[in-house]
Amino acid sequence: MSLTLYWHPQCQTCRKVKKWLDEHEVSYTAKQIVNDPPTREELLDMYQKSGLELKSFFNTHHKRYRELGIKDKTKKATENELLDLLASNARIIKKPILTDGQIVIIGFKEQDFIKLLSE
Repeated sequence: MSLTLYWHPQCQTCRKVKKWLDEHEVSYTAKQIVNDPPTREELLDMYQKSGLELKSFFNTHHKRYRELGIKDKTKKATENELLDLLASNARIIKKPILTDGQIVIIGFKEQDFIKLLSE
């Protein structure tokens, strides 16, 4: 299984995920989300496979999210418009994201990680 972790070094949850993966000797490719963000196509694929609402991919705590007024935009924007917003600014993508190409986990819930690794 090949895992990709989208993370940001200043994100406490991201550092916690990296530490957990390393302690459990899990092999993964780490991509700093700001320097190496997922493409629009990758975001679409992750969204479709995650089973989550597209709004779940937005980092609602980031100041750029508020500056761009994304909360209001999500109420009336199309899926394509929301994907374009995410793809245009990696800082507003919620992180960490861990994926094996089929399963997508946003954030850190240990039971989700254990389930992913046991499959």
